[in-house]
Amino acid sequence: MHADRIDPQAKAALERQNRFSLPHSRRGLKLLRYVTRATMWAENRNPPQVGRTVDRTIPGPAGDLDARLYLPEADGPFPTIVFFHGGGYVLGSIATHDWLCRQLTRESGCAVLSIDYRLAPEHPFPAAVEDAYAAVEWAAANPSAIAGTGRLAVAGDSAGGALAAVAALMAAERDGPDIDHQALLYPSVGIKPDQPSMRKHAGIVLEAEDMEWFRECYYESDVHERNPYADPTNAGDVSGVAPATVVTAGFDPLRDGGKAYAEQLVRDGVATRYENYEAMVHGFMTMRDVDRTHDAIAAVAADLADSLGGA
Repeated sequence: MHADRIDPQAKAALERQNRFSLPHSRRGLKLLRYVTRATMWAENRNPPQVGRTVDRTIPGPAGDLDARLYLPEADGPFPTIVFFHGGGYVLGSIATHDWLCRQLTRESGCAVLSIDYRLAPEHPFPAAVEDAYAAVEWAAANPSAIAGTGRLAVAGDSAGGALAAVAALMAAERDGPDIDHQALLYPSVGIKPDQPSMRKHAGIVLEAEDMEWFRECYYESDVHERNPYADPTNAGDVSGVAPATVVTAGFDPLRDGGKAYAEQLVRDGVATRYENYEAMVHGFMTMRDVDRTHDAIAAVAADLADSLGGA
């Protein structure tokens, strides 16, 4: 089934957003990142309360990575969710996903470690993947530094959802670290131009030209694009990865790719809960005033808590 129209609250949220046309140049991108930082500073002034946040750095393969740890309002230690933000591998930051990470912390009872990985086009594939896996390895090896129990999950939205899925695949193929769950929120995986969701819904949040530019920024060659660590749908076998929650949105051009990966996980015997929010759009889980957003976050948080032994 498919909804006939976008949820009215989600549509209103889209109309309220001060959207800028994505500049397909490095100079324009630099300006957009600057404007986004200023916008996020204003929007994040009165955030949902958690027990505590800690801004820190963690070691990465090419230098330190900025990270923010969100701790619940309880006595630790806590299971840890390593979170990767979306933004087409080109945009996004800890700040753009601060609200979502706070909500996940509150709903799951788990700590969330949000990672600022290197962005393209300055740092094309595999830089973001290397940073993501290094962050998971560090979190697993240093539970005392993050008030952790040692139980670990990965999560992310859009491009960050792809990074979470790839980190889970790498952990399975490289014998660790142990990951108990992966939460993939409208992940940027398995995208094909001829998919119905691409044909019907490009232009709602994500323009076809913008998605192509993201692709050109991130991949330096077709060989990279076919790498399973660029897109886990390229993997021949994903049977060893962590149990998964996969969320898609009905009016999202990325919907069919996310659904296809959920089906691939199930075929390979991975315990998977897939849910498509029919009337939602790409990015809806960062929309603060949408009722279904809160429902979706609560459901994902419950999956994570069940797998990790959180609240």
